[in-house]
Parts: sequence; C-alpha cells; structure tokens
Amino acid sequence: MAELKPEDLINFGKKAINVATKKGANEAEAFLSEILSTTVNIERGQIAKNMRKKDQGLGIRVVCNKSVGFSYTNVLTDKSIEQTAIEAFHTAKASKPDKNWGGFSSPKRFSSTQNAYDKKLVALSSDELVEIASIMLNEAASFDNRVFVAEGSVETHVSSRTVVNSYGVEAFDEGTRIDCGLATIAREGQEVTPICQEFNAERVYKIDPKWIGKEAAKKAISSLKARKIESGDLTVVFDQVALYLLLYFTFINAIKADQVQRKQSALEGKIGEKIASELVTIYDDGLMANGLQTWKFDCEGVPCQKTPIIEKGVLRHYLYDCYTANKDGVQSTGNALRAGFGAQYMLTPIIQATNFTLTSGSKSPEDLIKDVDNGILVQFLQGAHSSNPSSGEFSVVATPAWKIEKGEIAYAVKGAMLAGRIFDVLNNVSALGNNMRKIEQLVAPWITSEKVRVIGK
Repeated sequence: MAELKPEDLINFGKKAINVATKKGANEAEAFLSEILSTTVNIERGQIAKNMRKKDQGLGIRVVCNKSVGFSYTNVLTDKSIEQTAIEAFHTAKASKPDKNWGGFSSPKRFSSTQNAYDKKLVALSSDELVEIASIMLNEAASFDNRVFVAEGSVETHVSSRTVVNSYGVEAFDEGTRIDCGLATIAREGQEVTPICQEFNAERVYKIDPKWIGKEAAKKAISSLKARKIESGDLTVVFDQVALYLLLYFTFINAIKADQVQRKQSALEGKIGEKIASELVTIYDDGLMANGLQTWKFDCEGVPCQKTPIIEKGVLRHYLYDCYTANKDGVQSTGNALRAGFGAQYMLTPIIQATNFTLTSGSKSPEDLIKDVDNGILVQFLQGAHSSNPSSGEFSVVATPAWKIEKGEIAYAVKGAMLAGRIFDVLNNVSALGNNMRKIEQLVAPWITSEKVRVIGK
C-alpha cells in the first residue's frame, strides 16, 4: 500500500528503540501505523467531494524505572525518529513511577487471518468509488419521490500496523476495508421523518450499493405517519445497530479489566456467575475471518485470540491489555487498541473489543416479529453515549422505531424512550435471529428482549 516496505517500518521501530535504550531507558516500544484512504462524500443528494489521504507516523513509549513517557511523529526520517525517542525518554524521566507497571509484551507466535486484506480494494480507483456512490443514490431516488438523501459516503482504507519493542517483538500486519453508507429522510406534507441509515462495511470487495440505497429509502418511507405510544413494559426487538449502541456504552465497557480494577464495573467479581439469559453466548474474536477488527496482533504486539465472555448466560472472562493483565496475574487477551480521535500512532493503547460476537439463533427477522404480540422494533438509539457502565443503566430515545402488534409491523413510533439496565435486557433475551451482521466491534443477529421499559406519551 505504501512506498515503505514492512522491513523499512520495522527498522524505523528498531531505530527508535535503540535510541531510547542507549539514553538509559529500561524498556521501549515503537508503534507505527500507515493508512491510505479514498473517500467519496454525498451531500444533499449529490456527490460533493472526492478525497484521497495518506497518513503515517510513529509513536514510542519509553519506560525509566517504571515511569512511562510517550511521544509521536508523523515524519518518518532517522532524524525525526531519534528526536521523538529522546522526547519520550525525557518525558518518562519527568514522570512519576507506576508501581503496577509490568512491562511490554514478549515475542509470541501469531496466527494467520482470513479475508482481512483484498488486493481488489487496493486497486479500486476514485472513479469506481464514484460509480458505487451513484448506484446508491439512484436506487434511493428511484424508490419513492418522497425520499431525500441527506448524506452518505463510500470509503476505502488500506492500513498497516507495526510493533517493535525492546523485548524482541517485531511485528507487521496490513488490512483493507470498504465502507458504504446512506442517510435518508422522507417528506410528506409537513411531516419529516428522522434520519434513517443503511450501510455496508467489509474487509473484502463484497458490497451491494443497490441494497444500501433501497433499504435506506425503504426505512425512511416506513417512518412516515409516526405515532406516540403508551408507556409500558414491552417486548423489544433490537436490530444490530441499536444493539451495538446499547452494548458498546454499557456492557462492553463493563467487561474491560481497567474498569473492573477501578471498581467502576457492575461485573466486578462476577466471573462464573449467571448474568444473562441462557440463550446468550458472547465471545470476542480478534481473528475472525473477514471481521472488521481482525488483525494478527493487537497494538502492543500481543497475538489476537478468541476469548469467551459469556457462555449460556454465565460470565467467563474480562478483556485485558498487558498492564491490566499484569495487575491480575493473567495473560493479555490481545485487546490493546489505539482508538480515539487522531491517527493510531498518536495514541497510547486502551482496552477495546475486537469482533464482539453474540452467537445467532434459528429465527428469521420475520419470525421474530411474528412472535411479538405487543412491542417495538428498534433500529437506532439516541443518547446511548450517556449510559452508565458502572451500573449498566441507560435512558435512550428509540428512533427510528416501529410498533409491533399481533406479529406485524403496525406503524412508526414517535418519541419513545427506553430505560433500564443492560443486565436486565440480557437476562430477558427470549429469542435470537439468524441474520448475523457486522457493526463495527459487534457481530450479532437481531435479538428479542422481554419487559423493557418503554416511555411513550
């Protein structure tokens, strides 16, 4: 993907490590990332921008007597890397020691991955991305003249990560990804629907822009003539997007070892206890074929793996990086990722899920709806970020959402809120769909949960 070869990136990492250790560091770790992205943006129903961007850089963590310093650069030359390593060293010398520091990772064998890199995506031109965007737009526009495309995009990413440390880790991996999405609204008279979205994300060139355009338009039309509903404890069918938003800010945060160790998780001390319905089995699989978060190793050079989280309702494991694993006397689960605002090399690792997988059931989405006498289908949640991982409590707005009556979609719902605890939602899961789908870190089907508090009028 880049002018720099894997051995060049590893050598840059080794250069940074050598500079730090010669200055007197006890240990050091260099992380390098490269990303080449091509983006076609859609604004107000038209293709508006076509951008191509490349970013690369190095971040180095240096440890002196258990004091950690960090610095980064986006200029990959011998001089800039030497300066960055020296800055990290001086930062470490000026920092307070951390008695819990346990060291960087040691070399281990990495497993292979499947369908994480596709040469077809590397070769896709901007013109081809424009054509994909046009197909999505045309499909949505032709579905119904009441549909208006608010925004959308088609993006390809070719990226790599490299980890080198003073214990002998020298690791390189690369991957590809394509994302297509469309956001629509529908207008009829004075009524305007909430924004409805549909998208597709894959690691290989396997997308369906016609389906995206049609589904985005269909959701918008089905959101017209929305009504308010009475409050009550209802059966809720969560599609994958709503489920992802709910789990990410509550349950996934609660199983991160740092949250547990800070006593900010309701799951502290719950390993081996039943915390969900027996229908619920969840694992985190950083090696999943075609997984959106699949890599050979995490951002500390630890091999990615499949970690059981819940087995038939019983909590089995937390997610660890090297630091938290050392505190608990266990092995890292390979969940140290550099996530947040900015390029990866600008960030230090945090614990994050990879491909967080809720195993599927046997029922189709249509069968899940047929089994509901009085409930709602929820596609998106607003306000999920304000949920409380310490307690698992949430209070969110369900929009778009649809009322289910006697096994059929009756009408769109307006202004409904969902409130409760994520652990009650998981305990009351009564059915699982067979329609597995990837939504960022989540891989899951639709799920049905009973007795969810819905606040309407």
